[in-house]
Amino acid sequence: MSKQSEIERLSRRAFLSSAAAVGATAIAGAAHGQTVLDTILSSPRRGHWDDQFDARGTRAVEQVSTRVPTLSAQTLQYAQGALVDYQQIVQNGGWNTVPAVNKLQLGVDHPDVTALRRRLMVSGDLPLDAGMSSAFDTYVDGAVKRFQARHGLPPDGVMGELSYAALNVPADIRLGQLETNVVRLQSMAGDLGQRHVTVNIPAAHIEAVQDGRVASRHTAVVGKIDRQTPILNSEIHEVILNPTWTAPRSIIEKDIMPLMRKDPNYLTDNNIRLFDGQGNEVPPSSVDWNAAEAPDLMFRQDPGKINAMASTKINFHNAHAVYMHDTPQQNLFFNEVRFDSSGCVRVQNVRDLSLWILQNNPDWDRQRMEQVIASREITPIAVNNPVPVYFTYVTAWATSDRVVQFRDDIYQRDGAPELAMQEG
Repeated sequence: MSKQSEIERLSRRAFLSSAAAVGATAIAGAAHGQTVLDTILSSPRRGHWDDQFDARGTRAVEQVSTRVPTLSAQTLQYAQGALVDYQQIVQNGGWNTVPAVNKLQLGVDHPDVTALRRRLMVSGDLPLDAGMSSAFDTYVDGAVKRFQARHGLPPDGVMGELSYAALNVPADIRLGQLETNVVRLQSMAGDLGQRHVTVNIPAAHIEAVQDGRVASRHTAVVGKIDRQTPILNSEIHEVILNPTWTAPRSIIEKDIMPLMRKDPNYLTDNNIRLFDGQGNEVPPSSVDWNAAEAPDLMFRQDPGKINAMASTKINFHNAHAVYMHDTPQQNLFFNEVRFDSSGCVRVQNVRDLSLWILQNNPDWDRQRMEQVIASREITPIAVNNPVPVYFTYVTAWATSDRVVQFRDDIYQRDGAPELAMQEG
């Protein structure tokens, strides 16, 4: 069993025995939890509107952003404090559910908004002095945007299917999720290197970390449930501009064979050529695409805009044959659910990440990179001072005091069905 697996098997009970280490936070968390429900019940009714709509929503989202790396001692400390807060919330009865039947948004006046206010107050997204009302005013709008940002959802202030699904996960389930992930954070809170790259699979995002701060953050597309992106540690040793793409056996069998049965021109239209073991090119027309097994050939796609890796491939040694890369399907980065690959990781703004990786290669700047990409010539670049890279699985952490991040348990490793990925 790997070290990572052993760590993940630590019991929640064993971890909780160390909660006394955050006693100062416990006092603050307990006081907060004790007063929330009483304050909600005694809150005055507030008028419907406020004159700070734009500023309130923007501030709410900014509170969630941070330059603190997900894998850091500081994030671990915040998460431990959040754990104590959530223990108190659970002891006080948790939070109420909100009926997921109405599209609640700014301007709506509906009885369900009262339940929404109460729920957001308990989790700390809505200030207690916002009062109780059936109006979806700017206080609620800002609170919903904050909640959405904390759960990796577009902060649009509209209560839709995914927002309701995240909102109505019971407090005790969220507590268990925090317990599990604090253990994960503990295992990765040491020295990861002055410069390193972190891929958080459930969050589908990438952090380039330098001197203990996030230098840049990139939206990612990671593996499907049935083609999972693996957990791994390695070093980025190479960036290839204008790479060819060699289809793995799984994609040949699951994707290309069925496509060729439907469209015999698929390989030609996508600049994919076939080669035998001696390097000889094989015409697609010579292959029986209705055969039970895929042919024992190499499927290689030429460089270009429609190449599966588009402009860039980022290499690091690993047993899973995965890598990070560009993609011609840029629209995927704007999806709410970004678990669409066959295990490799697609990177938004990959050229920015590549330049950061190559900052110790003095001959490379943005202008030269763009010129080489425009040439369509295959160009491998060895990375001076290889950069450590960590693929990790963290579904709950904290970005500051009482700002807790949660993500769907896309690969069902947290042990609770309620945390599994919610389909949009």
